Amino acid sequence: MPLNAGQLIDKVRGSRVWRSVFRSGTGSSTLHRALAIQQNIFLHLFATKVRKRMVRFSATWFLGTLTFGTFLILVITGILLMLYYHPSVPQAYADMKDLQFVVSSGLFLRNLHRWSAQLMVFLVFAHMFKVFYRGAYRTPREFNWVIGVVLLLVTLLLSYTGYLLPWDQLAFWAITVGSNLSSSVPLVGGKIHFLLLGGNQVNANALLRFYVLHCVVLPLAAILFIAVHFWRIRKDGGLYVQQSEPIPKPPPAPESAATAKEGQ
Repeated sequence: MPLNAGQLIDKVRGSRVWRSVFRSGTGSSTLHRALAIQQNIFLHLFATKVRKRMVRFSATWFLGTLTFGTFLILVITGILLMLYYHPSVPQAYADMKDLQFVVSSGLFLRNLHRWSAQLMVFLVFAHMFKVFYRGAYRTPREFNWVIGVVLLLVTLLLSYTGYLLPWDQLAFWAITVGSNLSSSVPLVGGKIHFLLLGGNQVNANALLRFYVLHCVVLPLAAILFIAVHFWRIRKDGGLYVQQSEPIPKPPPAPESAATAKEGQ
């Protein structure tokens, strides 16, 4: 007798191959739902239970999620742009012109990457303002607040290092001004300037260093800190203190011996 769709799905889920991959099994109980999330490589960073008011639509709805979405867009478009870009002085500007006039949809790809970067900076600041306003930096979430500040700095560095890659006049002089500002730092300014540019002026060494920072070092750092950020949100029980755990009441004061005797 042929099996219907429901029986076929149950048979597949009950097979040894399926159980070797998804070990939580099937079921609608709270335990099965929790195991399905905890044992999934893509879902285990998220909470098994979420309060309804935490996902309720608001003016600042999912600012962190939107920021992560722009980061994914930047990763995808950045990889596609790397297929047409050479981090060398004679070729970098020519590659940008080819993306604009020769490569099919190259202008759209470059503009999508550029506007997503600017949108990500705006969303990160908006997310930080929201977290600060709601008091989510307080105990026990101080560590995650520090991770968020680090992610803000990484986002700004990603935008700054990507500014030089087109190798046009705007990028050249903007990085020149920014690097000269870093050299004004007392005691270590000259070393920071030399380490940033790989020399004393913006040249091929600076372009190569900014390319490696923008395409390898900073994205890997961002992925690491984003994973820790999501994991910490899950372990802390949500985003906000007032929404995740009640304020603990102080224990009652023990009765003194004199009070106990009076009671007797």
